[in-house]
Amino acid sequence: MSAPHSLDELTRCIQAQYPDLSPQFQVGARYLIDHPTQVSTLSARKLAVLAGVQPATLVRLAQHLGYAGWDALKAVFMQALHPPGAYAARAQSLLHHPQSDQAAWQATIQQQILDLQALEPANQAAMARAVALLAGAERIVIAGFRSCYPAAFSLRYLCSLFRPDVHLLHSTGGTMSQDTHHLRPGDVAVLIGYAPYSREIIELAEAIQPQGCRMLVLCDSQLAPMALHADCVLTFSTQGHSFFPTTVAIQALVEMLARQLLVHHGEPALAELSRTEARLQATGAYR
Repeated sequence: MSAPHSLDELTRCIQAQYPDLSPQFQVGARYLIDHPTQVSTLSARKLAVLAGVQPATLVRLAQHLGYAGWDALKAVFMQALHPPGAYAARAQSLLHHPQSDQAAWQATIQQQILDLQALEPANQAAMARAVALLAGAERIVIAGFRSCYPAAFSLRYLCSLFRPDVHLLHSTGGTMSQDTHHLRPGDVAVLIGYAPYSREIIELAEAIQPQGCRMLVLCDSQLAPMALHADCVLTFSTQGHSFFPTTVAIQALVEMLARQLLVHHGEPALAELSRTEARLQATGAYR
């Protein structure tokens, strides 16, 4: 049997064979087709837990469908959801179908307005839980990589103005794995990411779980790999009209989170912020 080369071919193949598959194969196959984003980002072991089957079942299913193993099957989902050169393809479209400056501005601003407006209904119920989670933390550790690093840095900077126990996790010098070993059950880790998810943020989420600390995730989907075992999830949209996902809504969400945390802490936070401002002025930080 020849293995399907595309997700559409794979879906049709499973549909044709589904009635004749074993009950366990049916459970596994249905989960794969219903959750393509998870298949493209999670390990077979984690998917098996979510699907309610054994990891070996997914491997055998892949082989039954004509693939050499699980990795070959997963590659079909990755190719479909995160095709190589996606940014270049969008850039090429911009070059081949140019807009006037006015039209480009209008399209960009309108989409960013929609992204910002979507923040409130998406996070109305979860924002209070997120703030309470951070407020009760002994320490807050924040991580975001690649295009999410500015948002992670901004959240750490804003919160550190009124809380001294806020830290940034990063991979500089290859010390991130060492830093995660120092996490404690009273800590709260804030992870920021969107599809395609960086290898570092997924590995960090997996490393954090055994440490017993709680996790707040800011991401683009409730089904993001980091979100599956999070204590609280806040979501944002990265839809835009450029060649790269927009991070405008991410920054707005970070600023709102810092604002609400300050309000939650009340007068002690205000006093700490005043001391920080005075120290910055006294040391000549601003000119």
